[in-house]
Amino acid sequence: MNYISTRGEAPILGFDAAVLAGLARDGGLYVPETWPQLDRADFATLARLSYAELAARIMAPFAGPHVSEAELAMLCDDAYRGFDAHPDPAPLRRLDDGLHLLELFHGPTLAFKDYALQVLGRLFDLVLARRGERITVVGATSGDTGSAAIEACRDRDTLDIFMLHPKGRVSEVQRRQMTTVLADNVHNIAIDGTFDDCQNLVKTLFVDTAFRDRYRLAAVNSINWARIAAQIVYYVHAALLLGADRRLAFVVPTGNFGNVFAAYGALRMGLPIETLVVATNSNDILARFFASGVMEIGTVHPTLSPSMDIQISSNFERYLFELQGRDAAQVALTMQHFRERGAFAVDPEILVQARQTFLAARCDDARTQDVIRDVYRQDGLLVDPHTAVGIAAARATPLPDGIDKICIATAHPAKFPDAVEAAAGIRPPLPERLAGLTGLPERCASLPADADALRRAIAGTLQTRGIMA
Repeated sequence: MNYISTRGEAPILGFDAAVLAGLARDGGLYVPETWPQLDRADFATLARLSYAELAARIMAPFAGPHVSEAELAMLCDDAYRGFDAHPDPAPLRRLDDGLHLLELFHGPTLAFKDYALQVLGRLFDLVLARRGERITVVGATSGDTGSAAIEACRDRDTLDIFMLHPKGRVSEVQRRQMTTVLADNVHNIAIDGTFDDCQNLVKTLFVDTAFRDRYRLAAVNSINWARIAAQIVYYVHAALLLGADRRLAFVVPTGNFGNVFAAYGALRMGLPIETLVVATNSNDILARFFASGVMEIGTVHPTLSPSMDIQISSNFERYLFELQGRDAAQVALTMQHFRERGAFAVDPEILVQARQTFLAARCDDARTQDVIRDVYRQDGLLVDPHTAVGIAAARATPLPDGIDKICIATAHPAKFPDAVEAAAGIRPPLPERLAGLTGLPERCASLPADADALRRAIAGTLQTRGIMA
């Protein structure tokens, strides 16, 4: 499998090179040249596999020939061994109203990001050891990516990781999961701004080819294709748990469009998905797009679901590439308009095409609290605010009879204890392995939302570490 840029001006890469590149040199995102296909005979075979075996099988067509299925099998077995749900690390739970929750918070940092990043960290080691190289990972987080990426990359000899988060805009648990990791190769930076500011800083560094090449920058955000490939797995897994001949709708809380794009990837591979419902909080740029065909940046509003407090959804460019017939020149022009004007619009026929697959719903904080309270009263289950946004969207989106709705439960409620307690009247305890988190020392630098300041910080840190002169 080769990978091409959504903007058409970057070199075509194999899987290993695409994993290390992250963002394409023309500012676009890498996508596979073709979509691998699954058929009903494949589903019967896949249903007999463990989650780790399934992950290796689904990722193999994306990774070959540079990473073999046997190598993926070893990586995935190691990656998912530490997840705390047994024997299934991604179980389905049925609510009283028939909605299914796919629980994706059983990894080491209690969020869905673990399911891809635990694999990506090991992929970095495999590829870098083979090449005899070292990288500098730079990422931005709205809350969960940071801790999952740090956990996947900590103490690895082949890389240093710099993780940017918006100062004061993540939960205390999310922050401490990052800043209490005192490994020598882990560097947390609080940016005075929003997640979009953090994401823009990362993109600025990646398009600065001189800086990028000197420090061998690599990405862990969902701009890295390996993240998407690993996330496709749990959509296939959920379908297999229900029976792959069922008609499915997935409801995905999303801000950056990566998780729901992985669901779209599963659909393109042949999973019987009828509808994908994009669930947003008050930062509703995606809901507005699917209603109007206009993508327009608004003000970022702090909410109870901070991981979705995003107005620039990076992974939407991958879907736009598919919507616009894989016309890279048209995508590049559209993204140029977006960068210059803060908005773009698609043709009406393209919006009609998008609505054949995607629906969207918005949920504000008041409704989020109502859902957390109602689910606890009706089902005895605590859900985090992001999952609550998904449940609200599922209940607000009517679908034809005979379609099974699966909502992605993206994080453990204990990651957002204040919001959950305020809504449900009970404080979710941290799992035992994180119970001592509040007593640990923290280490974190603070910077303005300035690319030059970030460049100096990275260069100075690596020089102090004796890695770069």
